Amino acid sequence: MSKLTALLVSWQRALAIAVVIAQAGIAVTGSIVRVTGSGLGCPTWPQCVEGSVVPVQHPEVAALHQWVEFGNRTLTGVVGVIAGLCVLAAWFHLPRRKRVLTLALIQLGGVALQAVVGGITVLAGLAWYTVSIHFMISMVLVWLAVLLVRSLSEGDGPARLLVPAPLMKLQVVMAAVLGALLLAGTWVTAAGPHAGDASTPRLDIEVATLAQIHADLLFLFLGLLIAVGFFTRTRTYWTLVGVVLAQGALGMVQYWTGVPEVLVSLHVLGAGAVVVATAALWTSSRERTHEVELPASGDQALSKA
Repeated sequence: MSKLTALLVSWQRALAIAVVIAQAGIAVTGSIVRVTGSGLGCPTWPQCVEGSVVPVQHPEVAALHQWVEFGNRTLTGVVGVIAGLCVLAAWFHLPRRKRVLTLALIQLGGVALQAVVGGITVLAGLAWYTVSIHFMISMVLVWLAVLLVRSLSEGDGPARLLVPAPLMKLQVVMAAVLGALLLAGTWVTAAGPHAGDASTPRLDIEVATLAQIHADLLFLFLGLLIAVGFFTRTRTYWTLVGVVLAQGALGMVQYWTGVPEVLVSLHVLGAGAVVVATAALWTSSRERTHEVELPASGDQALSKA
């Protein structure tokens, strides 16, 4: 491997890790927009206010709210740049690897999709279901970004299990439960006090009811995690256990203390960390070797001739 190739591979990995952080981080900054009541700080899209892309003095919108929301929109561009660099790195790396390029393109396309969904969310007045969709797309992109990081250190051949098949089936169920757990968390927020704007309607279901559903799904996820522990106790597994327990404890403190703003953002950060750790466990449970083209046998060579 030449020095130039080694440098490119190193940069590819750094960019892939950066896109994991960026996709999780943009969800956290989105929560800051929400808890500060800045969701409609820029009340239109793609402009911030009518006639201006950037914040300007406005009689009906506080400057702080404008800048908080505009800052989050700007960070979307930063995530897009990082994802674009991932695509360029995958394209110029030779031999070009289809799987790496596809995963990088998904990240870039995901940023574009999120920009559109974010615009719809603003134009819909922060309707709770649009905010839920916005968040769930972010978590899917975080998972796929972890797969991108992993793809750089493995081949492009078929996946081969490194663990018993029942463990992978458990992880499929875990991933489904995690998705439901995250979605239920968005419902708790949708019914709670942090609407993103004082005029935004809330989900008309008791917070206690939704919080119970969220907690039940967490206990189910923990049960599955314990079951997984009968098959593997790797460092990746214990990392996931630690992250889930910390996130669960944070959620309980958040509920008992009346959902303070800072804990909301920390909880969103924790959600991203759980997704990263779960995806890491998934990727560590199988491997992909480099496809090797076997030389043709004598008979095959004659038939080809």
